[in-house]
Amino acid sequence: MAKQTGIIKLKGTIGDISFYKSADGHLARAKGGVDASRIATDPAFQRTRENGSEFGRAGKGGKVIRNAIRILLQNAKDKQVVSRLTKNLLAVVKTDPTNPRGSRTIQDGNMTVLEGFNFNANAKLGATLFAPFVTAFDRVTGTATTDLAPFAPTIRIAAPNGTTHFKVVSGAAELDFVNETSTFESDETAILPYDGADTAAINLSADITENSVLPVLQVVGVEFFQEVNGQMYPLKNGSYNALMVATMDTV
Repeated sequence: MAKQTGIIKLKGTIGDISFYKSADGHLARAKGGVDASRIATDPAFQRTRENGSEFGRAGKGGKVIRNAIRILLQNAKDKQVVSRLTKNLLAVVKTDPTNPRGSRTIQDGNMTVLEGFNFNANAKLGATLFAPFVTAFDRVTGTATTDLAPFAPTIRIAAPNGTTHFKVVSGAAELDFVNETSTFESDETAILPYDGADTAAINLSADITENSVLPVLQVVGVEFFQEVNGQMYPLKNGSYNALMVATMDTV
């Protein structure tokens, strides 16, 4: 893979060279590779088929998660969140101690690997929110909670320039990777002033399925706003908003 550096950027194929644009810029690579039918049948490519199967499973799992938390994700994500999440889920698949290689699954792996995953690598929660928070999930009632003690925003939140207000968000997603479905509920604070006065205690709560036997993911995030003439606007279209997997709960 090579990077295009000329003034004119190409797209398409010339000879054996393919030109394309990615998140890393305008690139070029040589065509080639093994015929797909051979990969699908040749015993020599058994490992390749196994790897491909598990990679595909990780990719589908990432879509389940993204669809589940879309209401919050649309305000806090980077351009490479799909590939980064797939990479992390593939790591989860590889921890599955039960199924044979090629058939390992997300739900049978160690899903706590996802804890601490930031959906916006440009605004990580650990470098944004310094107020301690506690998350908890009660499987019997299906209630997920996030609690923060009172804190001074200008001290406990590293806000980008131009911030006048913020809010804390939280949500819980029940994930069915087999059927590729989910259940999601969220809660958030009001839009609060970004100043030196302490907030009230923050207690967020979201209720999903009671007595669920599926994996449950909890996310916590911060969104920033700028007040202009009495109207609240997402600061720089949410590019500095943070959203992180705080807890993965499994049966």
